[in-house]
Amino acid sequence: MKLASFEYDGKPSYGIAAEERVREASAAFRRRFADLRAVIAADAMHELDDDSGGTEYAARDVRFIPVIPNPDKILCVGVNYRPHIEEMGREAPDHPLVFVRFPGSLVGHDQPIRRPSISQQFDFEGELAVVIGRRARHVSRERALDVVAGYCCFMDGSIRDWQRHTSQFIPGKNFHHSGAMGPSIVTADEIPDPTILQLTTVVNGEVMQRGQVSDLVFDIPRLIEYCSTFAELLPGDVIATGTPGGVGAARKPPVWLKTGDTVEIQIPGVGLLRSPVLDESAT
Repeated sequence: MKLASFEYDGKPSYGIAAEERVREASAAFRRRFADLRAVIAADAMHELDDDSGGTEYAARDVRFIPVIPNPDKILCVGVNYRPHIEEMGREAPDHPLVFVRFPGSLVGHDQPIRRPSISQQFDFEGELAVVIGRRARHVSRERALDVVAGYCCFMDGSIRDWQRHTSQFIPGKNFHHSGAMGPSIVTADEIPDPTILQLTTVVNGEVMQRGQVSDLVFDIPRLIEYCSTFAELLPGDVIATGTPGGVGAARKPPVWLKTGDTVEIQIPGVGLLRSPVLDESAT
């Protein structure tokens, strides 16, 4: 099952996504649960299957927003695929390299990501994101997948010169609307083994990144174990697991995103996240 958050006629909503359509949760269901984060916290995702009375829309008629519009935490992991570590001239870290993104830095599927006016070095990073399903602290790697609600595509847009100002990545990862998340969450029961997933990033029709989730230096159970040790993970929290090799900064010459480009993150079995690129000053 795939769950999506969207706006219709300017009003936020959510429901089930299938093919090129979305079925909105009924008004009664939405009175019980204001958004998908509340649905996940109540362990009520599969109740949507039995929910009736909601309106069905063509996907083109809704405005997708980040699948979890209001997460308590968005934790991102850097340099977590060996080819990306090598292309960036880094050493494999001893522990996961974790930074944060703010909700306002993300948009939904098919919504424009923005290249900030202060920089030309706007880079793409396709990633698999994990959505946490229940409150979790000090989770062992053996139990880690038990706390996963589902998975989605993530575009960790990076402003490289700002990322390199210091050893902290946060400034270069949090420009307004520089990243994306969506189009939907596929529930964890449909992905019993996330290591089989393959991720591809396509820019203007050209494959730029391709990687297997099995190639993560720190796999998903280890990331959940690590993050749940220093923070209490809450339903709807997001962990973006890292990007494969092939980013624009590592190419010769570098490939930077510009107005008119389109970035697609493709993960078969999870979804396709498409992001047109506009300059910050563009309307």
